[in-house]
Amino acid sequence: MSLLTKSPHSPLPSPTPSPAHEVTATDPALVRRAVKAAAVGNAMEWFDFGVYSYIAVTLGKVFFPSGNPTVQLLSTFGAFAAAFLVRPVGGAVFGPLGDRIGRQKVLAVTMIMMAAGTFSIGLIPSYATIGVGAPLLLLLARLVQGFSTGGEYAGASTFIAEYAPDKRRGFLGSWLEFGTLAGYVGGAGLVTLMTALLSSHDLVTWGWRVPFLIAGPMGLVGLYLRLRLEETPAFAAEVERAEAGRPKVPLREMVTGQWKALLLCVGLVLVFNVTDYMLLSYMPSYLTSELHYDETHGLLVVLAVMVLMMVVQPFAGALTDRVGRRPVIAAGCAGFLFLSVPAVLLIRQGSLAAVALGMGALGLLLVCFTAAMPSALPALFPTRVRYGSLSIGFNVSVSLFGGTTPLVVTALIGATGNMMMPAYYMMAAAVIGGTAVWFMSESAGRPLPGSPPSVER
Repeated sequence: MSLLTKSPHSPLPSPTPSPAHEVTATDPALVRRAVKAAAVGNAMEWFDFGVYSYIAVTLGKVFFPSGNPTVQLLSTFGAFAAAFLVRPVGGAVFGPLGDRIGRQKVLAVTMIMMAAGTFSIGLIPSYATIGVGAPLLLLLARLVQGFSTGGEYAGASTFIAEYAPDKRRGFLGSWLEFGTLAGYVGGAGLVTLMTALLSSHDLVTWGWRVPFLIAGPMGLVGLYLRLRLEETPAFAAEVERAEAGRPKVPLREMVTGQWKALLLCVGLVLVFNVTDYMLLSYMPSYLTSELHYDETHGLLVVLAVMVLMMVVQPFAGALTDRVGRRPVIAAGCAGFLFLSVPAVLLIRQGSLAAVALGMGALGLLLVCFTAAMPSALPALFPTRVRYGSLSIGFNVSVSLFGGTTPLVVTALIGATGNMMMPAYYMMAAAVIGGTAVWFMSESAGRPLPGSPPSVER
């Protein structure tokens, strides 16, 4: 529970409390529960993305029969990217809903939809069994996932940010992306294990279904954790003010009234997600399909990089509380601008040491974003529109740039024959992200817009 400490001249709660005369004191145990529930849901989402990316070559054989492996891979990534086309729709629905009825309720709904969409993929018959119906059902399941995830990240980051004390928001927010990495590691580890233990025939005929079917029990665990949570102190205070006559915010105001913050959000999310999807979603297939690297060894390298990122993640989150979000994000942008080409050249050499070094460098640069963004993005918007505006800005950027990264880069390599396209794509994203950092305000150690100072009880 949160505790509002009032001025001694105000013994009774005021219907319109002044942030200057109150402090939100948060219960550490409740904050830990909130972080855990948000991170588990994010892990569920990225477990699916990790599995889909790491088993993309097999899915191409199951759902998109063709004599051309590149066409199969493009078709698989096309279905992957299709989910991102409906993310802005999901964000436009779930975001404003979260600002109206509460963060906790909406996050419970998105958890159910995500688990159902992922679980259903494991039940779809192959193309050999039902023909064109197979890829169509895959596409439908991906659209359900995309619609639900439209409200997931913005809601989870908002939930943690509104619970966290001001001086620890970076550290606590970094655990959201720790959940992302844990989901990826779980998905990647399972696919790697199955690839090593099963024959190619068994993997194509039934093995690929196992990771998707696991989503059912995982979703129930995440739903249980989220249903046990209370609403955030910031939203509870907003509800109190709304009951005193404050009007609800229309969707149009969430966009036009926040257009500067939305532009910054789109730029920051662009560099965050282009580099994220490049490293964690595209690179496993790049190693296998484009560089003809041994599939199992390639997966193990990426898995090791993600474990390294998980180890560094909380420390980097704490660093953002000490030095600020802007310096950490700016360092990541500069790193991708100047080190993407050397890193990809190392990866292209093909030796295990070179691939590990190149991937490790990109992974550590990515931590600059994964550690800072969960706390930096919610701080762009005031409480009354935070979930809605962040959902819209985040999902528009992810849909246009992040989720399409594997498809666009695969197509660019196919069209130009230039194997350095991944590096050039990340460099372009770094320039845009760096521009956004230049114009953003520092938020470390400061109250969220529209909220009073928050301290740990």
